[in-house]
Amino acid sequence: MGQNLKFIVLNDHEEFALQLRTMLLKFEGVKIVAEIDEPALLAQTVSQFPADILFVNLDPNPEAVLPLIGDVVSAHRELAVFAASESSEGPLILKVMRLGVKEFFPKPIDENALSEAIKRIISHRVELITQGKLITILGTAGGVGATMLSANLGVELAALASGNVTVVDLDYRFGQVSTHLDVEPTYTLADLCGSPDHLETSMVTRALAKHSTGVQVLSRPSTFAEADNITAAACMGMFSTLLNMNDYIVADGPTRFDLGAKSVLALSDVNLLVVQLLVPCVRNARRILENMRDNGYNLDRTKLVCNRVGRDSGHLSVTHVTETLGLELFASIPDDWSAVSGAINLGEPLLTHSPKSKVRLAIQEIAERLHRGDSLTDDKNTRPLHNKKGFIARCLAP
Repeated sequence: MGQNLKFIVLNDHEEFALQLRTMLLKFEGVKIVAEIDEPALLAQTVSQFPADILFVNLDPNPEAVLPLIGDVVSAHRELAVFAASESSEGPLILKVMRLGVKEFFPKPIDENALSEAIKRIISHRVELITQGKLITILGTAGGVGATMLSANLGVELAALASGNVTVVDLDYRFGQVSTHLDVEPTYTLADLCGSPDHLETSMVTRALAKHSTGVQVLSRPSTFAEADNITAAACMGMFSTLLNMNDYIVADGPTRFDLGAKSVLALSDVNLLVVQLLVPCVRNARRILENMRDNGYNLDRTKLVCNRVGRDSGHLSVTHVTETLGLELFASIPDDWSAVSGAINLGEPLLTHSPKSKVRLAIQEIAERLHRGDSLTDDKNTRPLHNKKGFIARCLAP
């Protein structure tokens, strides 16, 4: 289990949202569980998503927001409130502090001041911020091996962790995590995401399919219609409950970069970006990284995994890929299609199907590194995207 600080953000200014998200996600352990732009949704959001800090942008109309803050502070004494405004006039600051707001930040926000405020909250709330880690597996193309890695990484982490490990299938339409582990779900993700209300632990437990290795699976919806009805807010409610129940959650996905995906990425501790040494995969990886950077996500939490290394890959090498993407290689998985295809077709994890295979040992090593926390917040992980106009760069150009 790790120590995390969960934020809810109330803000309706897009530029400030990007600035704040970029700043918050620089801090290790900080997660954003909800971002809302309608003050009328504040009370419901605070009730739905357990959080440690509410960050409120008071602008452009502080007088309209202040009464809502007062109501939240009165109803949720455990929640610290931070506020920011372009105005630093004494009467406004006095009103804010009388409501019980812990910290007031004049804009532009000083990052050091925010850091010190966060440290003060952590020092007083250690007992409230212990929860599991969320690991997302981002595939860069169909068949790249993201689901194989998700299922087997979950199994390996379950062998290492003292508590629960759950694999969540975020490919709402075509997800195959249950098939890879040959489990028959009674309930699916759609059953948990059908209501915006807070999810009870007992309800979530009933929805998890248990595998003989100890890992649990939350399967994709049974029908396309159910998949279409899953909302970002309900999905975050499900994750908030799961994080309190597990040492690790491995998410196979998100597979599309919509509002729900952005919420998952803001909550994630580690993103494993899976590529093969193929031009389409690397092109998509560049697009994913650029989108994440443009939206203020901390790329130091994103780690590069190359799958099927050793297979004849034509003109591409691991070095080409790392230089092009500006990411250091976190791990490589060797090509062992015989072992992988046999395990998939039988619905068995590699741990039991081919325990001594090269690919299983590589995934076991990834799990051990994640469990130890090796290089998960190394600020040297990312470099500027490679712009050299050589053959590979021309191949990877949009």
